[in-house]
Amino acid sequence: MLNNFGNKPLSTSRIDKFIANYLSINRKQVRLLVAQQRVVIDGDIATSVDQLINKFSVIAFDGQIIQNHSAHYLMLHKPVGVVCATKDQQHNTVIDLINEPYKHELHIVGRLDLNTSGLVLLTNDSRWSEALTDPKHKVEKHYRVSLANKLTAEYIDAFNDGMYFGFEDITTQPAKLTILDDYRAHVVLTEGKYHQIKRMFGRFRNPVVALHRQKVGNIVLPESLASGDYRPLSQDEILRAKA
Repeated sequence: MLNNFGNKPLSTSRIDKFIANYLSINRKQVRLLVAQQRVVIDGDIATSVDQLINKFSVIAFDGQIIQNHSAHYLMLHKPVGVVCATKDQQHNTVIDLINEPYKHELHIVGRLDLNTSGLVLLTNDSRWSEALTDPKHKVEKHYRVSLANKLTAEYIDAFNDGMYFGFEDITTQPAKLTILDDYRAHVVLTEGKYHQIKRMFGRFRNPVVALHRQKVGNIVLPESLASGDYRPLSQDEILRAKA
């Protein structure tokens, strides 16, 4: 089965391995169960022990559903002071903001730090999240940045040329900076190094006052989605996520 996004195949395994693990029996015993038509995959009776299944296959044994995972895709407007983590001892997490029975199945697609607000994507579909976060795909992330000091035109070339970070011994990919006014800029990255935007402005000794992610790939955080709120992605957003 292929992913709707990027045509990356789902990770699969054999039905006999799954049933053997679930029932704590050996695979030879599973062969008999399949022959007795006691195993159903996605509504059809299993016909072979080597049939492939994936995370989202619906599997039944003796009429009882034993696997039924639906794919979930959410966008959330992260407030400042909330952690992009599943658990944290000191702060509320983005998972704490979600009121869904499946919320603990979700993982975060591209984290924001504690003091950054804006668009956070969550899913239980690792194929989809990998397609968005894999550096080779160069998916654009758009940020609005407020600075303590005035911006000048020299910032534009410096961001476009990339910057060398000696601690990691890396040079950043070209980033697009557009000056909105004296103290605000729009920045587009195709990667996500540790505190990258703050460190890049730090080269000019210009502290970041506020940082807000507006867009990831083709998915835009709507102005109507209040801070702390979330909603499911539309089918179009899911399919067209990667720019």
